[in-house]
Order: sequence, then C-alpha cells, then structure tokens
Amino acid sequence: MAGHEFFEPADRKRPVAEPTAAEPLAAEEPRQSCDPAFKHGVVVGFDGSTSSEHALAYAIGMASRLGSGLVIVHVANRLPTTVWAGCEPPVFVDVPDHRTEVLGLELACADYLADVPWILVERGGDICHELEEVGREYAADAIVVGSSHGLVGRLFGSVAGRLAKRAKRPVVIIP
Repeated sequence: MAGHEFFEPADRKRPVAEPTAAEPLAAEEPRQSCDPAFKHGVVVGFDGSTSSEHALAYAIGMASRLGSGLVIVHVANRLPTTVWAGCEPPVFVDVPDHRTEVLGLELACADYLADVPWILVERGGDICHELEEVGREYAADAIVVGSSHGLVGRLFGSVAGRLAKRAKRPVVIIP
C-alpha cells in the first residue's frame, strides 16, 4: 500500500457561505483524524534536501523493521508579516508552497517506497511544533529528521536540536 495525502495546515480558514444559504459552511474545518493503519508508525521530516533524503532512507528501514507505516511530513513555509509590513505583533502568512505537490509526485514514483505503507502530510508553521504534533496525532514510535549543516542552524539552533530538546517521543537525528 503506497499513497499520499495532502492535509491543509490547521490555521487555514475555509470560506464562509453567504448568509442567505440554507446550510452555512464551517468557518474552520477540524483537523482530519489520522488513518489507524499508520498509528505507531515512524514520522519523518522531508523537504527534498540531501539530509532529509538520508533521514527518509533511515526511516524507511526503521518502519520496515518495525512492520509499521511511514508518515512523511513536509512543513510548508510561513513568513511573519512583519517582514513585509513592519507591524506588531507578528502575524504569520502562508506562502504558497507547491513543493509539497512536487515532493508527493516524486515519492509516488519512487521504487524505494514500494515495500512500506506511507502517506505524505503537509503542514504549515514551525517545523519542530508540526513534527511533534504529527507524532502525537499518529502516536509515533519515533520522529526521524536530518541534521542541518548550514550557518542558520549554527546561529539560531537546528530543527533537529530544537526538536530533540522538546519532543515527547524518541527523535533520531541522521547526519
């Protein structure tokens, strides 16, 4: 079983129906419940970078050894509006990120994912928070991430380091 799903980030709003409509639409849809087939699976952060590809390879092996599913998470970009408007307090705006669709198509065609059940989940927000949230929703046995080697990670702390400090489940950091 292989496939992928695209979940909307939780903070995106759905349109509200006109007041004259018989049934108004919900202002916000609740987050979909997770597929029970992926409970106690392995969550892996993936953005297409070399380090995330190494993390994905390790997570595939881990899920295969455990006989569980693989939950691949791509966190879409969000930027504070203060970057553009200089207003206070900071408000976050979703930047269109079509990278998830491209990643999903690449993963769907990948032979190395043929032997393990997997889904692709898209989220928007802080990477550490969203990976931990997906791990909680799926009652993941572990979260696998790649290490960062860039200057930004050294200055502000890497995603892997911040996640390892705050996560409530095992975090595997792949070099």
